[in-house]
Amino acid sequence: MKLPAETVISEDKLARYLLVPQLRGDKSSFLRQAGYELSNAADLLRDLRDQILPLDAMLLESNQFGQYYEIRGALRGPNGVVLSVRTIWMTEHLSGVTKFITLIPDNRRVG
Repeated sequence: MKLPAETVISEDKLARYLLVPQLRGDKSSFLRQAGYELSNAADLLRDLRDQILPLDAMLLESNQFGQYYEIRGALRGPNGVVLSVRTIWMTEHLSGVTKFITLIPDNRRVG
C-alpha cells in the first residue's frame, strides 16, 4: 500500500533528532555518509518525500494510538552515496494524520 502524499515529515524531527549526534540511537553519523548534515536538513526532507514515501508501505502493528508502517528503500544522498534505510510511519487513529516517525539503517539490504 502507498502512504498519502500529504504525509507529515517534521523538519524539527530531522533537525533536532536525526541529524544531531545522540548518546543513544545516533543516526547522524549514518546519514552523514550520504552527505546529510544539519545545514542541509531540507535535502533529507525532500529525499524522504521523493525517494522513500512513494514506495510500498507494510503494516507493522496497530494499537490504541494508530497504525504503524514500515517502508524500506534506498536513499541517495546529496553526495551520491546510497543508504539502505528502514523508515517508520504512523497513521493516528484520532486525527487520521499520517506522519514520519524515524529512520533506521537497514542492515538487511545492500544499497
